[in-house]
Amino acid sequence: MIFILEDDDGIRNLVGYTLNNSGFEAESFGLPEAFWKAMTKALPDLIILDIMLPQEDGLSILRKLRSDARTMSIPVILLTAKGTEYDKIVGLDSGADDYVTKPFGVMELMARIRALMRRSGEKQGKGELLQTERLTVDTAAHIVRADGSEVALTMKEYELLCLLLRNKGTVLNRDIILSEVWGYSYPGETRTVDVHIRTLRAKLGEAGNAIETIRGSGYKIAASK
Repeated sequence: MIFILEDDDGIRNLVGYTLNNSGFEAESFGLPEAFWKAMTKALPDLIILDIMLPQEDGLSILRKLRSDARTMSIPVILLTAKGTEYDKIVGLDSGADDYVTKPFGVMELMARIRALMRRSGEKQGKGELLQTERLTVDTAAHIVRADGSEVALTMKEYELLCLLLRNKGTVLNRDIILSEVWGYSYPGETRTVDVHIRTLRAKLGEAGNAIETIRGSGYKIAASK
């Protein structure tokens, strides 16, 4: 199930129609009040969220989702007419997994939805333990610990950390990270990786220092850390 919270009738109906005709089940809302009411009854697999909304803005809604243990891992795609780099950074810092600027192509949005949905759950029976001296990720239980304390991450932050841990000692450039974590090319948007690295480090505290920036190349976690 995908929830769409968008006050523009045309966009909301178009996205909902496209999703329903592409094999997805979608439910649309024009007001935050209706969205929150539906969230008390059932949780979606993904949320498409407009920023500019009546009653309550999308960023406020996103922060609430990320602060609730029940909803913090639900993938969220932001829709907005604000296309500056600053606006994108604010959205990603607030916990969005992706950011689409209006006007957008429906097929591009569908590609991003499929990429997120494809990575939204862990495969059963294929868990592994990824570790450094101060970081531990139990992929079967989907639990991250930094210096022994459990840390809540967004889905993209979690996948980014797992990618770095699985490739300890190897420098991963931004294009590789975008391809592996987001699942498709993101031309001109490598800043997305930098923003997620920054928020990931902040959430991991001192243990986040294990993520090294290799100037001009990318990021890595040293094999010995």
